[in-house]
Amino acid sequence: MSKEKTLEKVLSGQSDNNVNFSDLKNLMIALGFQERIKGDHFIYTKENIYEIINLQPLNNKSKPYQVKQVRNIILKYKLKL
Repeated sequence: MSKEKTLEKVLSGQSDNNVNFSDLKNLMIALGFQERIKGDHFIYTKENIYEIINLQPLNNKSKPYQVKQVRNIILKYKLKL
């Protein structure tokens, strides 16, 4: 899925339990986050953003509460692609 479509899906909030994990990872990188991997933890940080985002796959999907965390960060900091 394209990064734009993934962003729309995350921001819509209607299908948090149906976001592909690799699509969410690619979106985070496209938004300018640095990725660090420790086991199955994918940790994202970005300059001037104080929250650290920790994503973990659930099979090949993202965990719904983590999609919500990403959405809240995007809205709070008004991030754009």
